[in-house]
Amino acid sequence: MTTDQLYSELNYVNHSREKRLYYAHLVINNPDLIPKLLEILFKVDDKISCRAAWVLEFMCSENLNYLIPHLDDFTKNMHNVHLDSAVRPIAKICEYMAKAYYNTKPNTIKNALKREYQERIISVCFDYMIRDEKIAPKAYSMNTLYLFGADYDWIHPELVLILERDFQMQSSGFKARAKQILRKLKK
Repeated sequence: MTTDQLYSELNYVNHSREKRLYYAHLVINNPDLIPKLLEILFKVDDKISCRAAWVLEFMCSENLNYLIPHLDDFTKNMHNVHLDSAVRPIAKICEYMAKAYYNTKPNTIKNALKREYQERIISVCFDYMIRDEKIAPKAYSMNTLYLFGADYDWIHPELVLILERDFQMQSSGFKARAKQILRKLKK
């Protein structure tokens, strides 16, 4: 399948779990489509890029290892994504990676997630925290930053500052997640 053919196929992806899963499995069964999916995802001003992000998120939820050969490309370009419908899946994938990295069970992400990739993830998560993003990317980013704070001393103090500063101005969803994170940080 060419990039153009995949682009056309993504027109059929919608908000339903069934469609997202169907196309995620299509990509999992054809890993040569991953670079093409990323190419479409990083056409950041195109509405179809959001659909590529949805498929990538579902692929990663099924098996994060498929993204490993593409971590450099993904982490280099994820900061360019700006459409709300695409930002949320990017933040969720970052959280998947952080959770896998800090999982107590051995896994391939622990070796694959180089320091430079971690730093790019940390950077994009802080961007989501300080930009005018919706609650979901902020919530995923809070958790990602909390996890990476175990290895980066400066993250937790910065995260506390942002959470406390923005607490009163944010939604109830933000406040609920922020309270959870702040409780963990103050232990």
